[in-house]
Amino acid sequence: MKIDVLVAEIGSTTTLVNAFHNINSGSPVFWGQGQAPTSVLDGDVRIGLKGAIDDLCKNKGADSVEYGEMLATSSAAGGLKMTVHGLVYDMTAKAAKEAALGAGAIIHSVTAGRLRRTDLQKIKEIQPNLIMIAGGVDYGERDTAVYNAEMIRSLELSIPVIYAGNVENQDEMRLIFEDAKAPLYIVENVYPKIDELNVEPARRVIQDAFEDHIIQAPGMEHIRDLITGPIIPTPGAVMESAKLLYEHLGDLVVLDVGGATTDLHSVTEGSEEISRILISPEPKAKRTVEGDLGVYINIANIVESIGREKLSEELGLDIDKIMENYRFVPRTDEEVRFVERLTKEAVIKATERHAGRIRYVYGPSGRSTLAEGKDLSQVKYIIGTGGALTRLPNRREILEAIALHNETGLLLFPGTEAKTLIDNDYIMASLGVLSKRYKDAAVCFLERSLCCSLR
Repeated sequence: MKIDVLVAEIGSTTTLVNAFHNINSGSPVFWGQGQAPTSVLDGDVRIGLKGAIDDLCKNKGADSVEYGEMLATSSAAGGLKMTVHGLVYDMTAKAAKEAALGAGAIIHSVTAGRLRRTDLQKIKEIQPNLIMIAGGVDYGERDTAVYNAEMIRSLELSIPVIYAGNVENQDEMRLIFEDAKAPLYIVENVYPKIDELNVEPARRVIQDAFEDHIIQAPGMEHIRDLITGPIIPTPGAVMESAKLLYEHLGDLVVLDVGGATTDLHSVTEGSEEISRILISPEPKAKRTVEGDLGVYINIANIVESIGREKLSEELGLDIDKIMENYRFVPRTDEEVRFVERLTKEAVIKATERHAGRIRYVYGPSGRSTLAEGKDLSQVKYIIGTGGALTRLPNRREILEAIALHNETGLLLFPGTEAKTLIDNDYIMASLGVLSKRYKDAAVCFLERSLCCSLR
């Protein structure tokens, strides 16, 4: 069988392939899906890719499959590990962090101010894929970013550096990293003026730098033998789909509950009323990742968050026995009920951490009302993707629980009028990278997977 495009999602444990045909027609076809264990740790990503393609052929009853192009997303080899270094934590450091997370990175360290010896030691221990330096509004403070760049350069690391700070430092940065072992990427300031974020240019450069670097990760050396198009971080690909959907649906959030983490992507400007009382700016497109809310690796943590006795009474189950026997995918009715409750907790906790809230401040003139964090009050659609939220029977009810959780009215949550949509084909990540070349086809596939009209 000959198809147009194969998209590979190379995960930390599983490699998934999605096959698309008639990609340039008015009726593109999602031909099929296959999966196999990821083989990065075996030293060659091609083993897992071949296994996934073989599974695709088996599922479709085909002897073989040929493809015109192969695109890819990847979170293998540790994903996109980054450290971020800014001037003031709530300003330039936060802006750089938002840019990195939105691009699909896993942030291992964020520092503000001058780097200390312990910070430099931590960078060496982390061995990130990318290092981002920010600091200073344009034509403002210069010295901290220059100092941090000199300290990082002194480590003699073979790690690409992205500079996204005060524009006046760009020539200085070029001199500092002139003979470095890895490239320097210079991009527009992520915080050019007080209370102004500019994260999209940095996000694009981060994804470009990731694509250049990922082929150097152990087991990934042969990735270019197979991939003919772009490679972007899997969470960044989900964000691309979220931004594409925003163009058609308006304000939305996308929740991805996995075995190790729960990611939340939001694309919304929020309300004008809230924006007038925000204490600091928020990006239009924001991603948060909760590393303690995975419904497999972090089962014990979520159970403790709910309360073991409360959970046992609520479900009428022996929680210890279920936890002892559970193996990633629920196999019994009891395990399904258990995982649904954990997923609900993960969804609510992740939304609480992502969303902003109203604060009351008391002073000489009385009470003032302020807002901090991301305003989700204008969200029209809550979308579920990932293994849990695309396969569990009560997935819609789990998403609908978000709006019902705001009893105090102080959380900047979506309202009860927000509609829920499910990525039924579990292909949002694949469509994020597909949209880079075939935007119209990606819109068509999103429309079918979500069972909603985008035209």
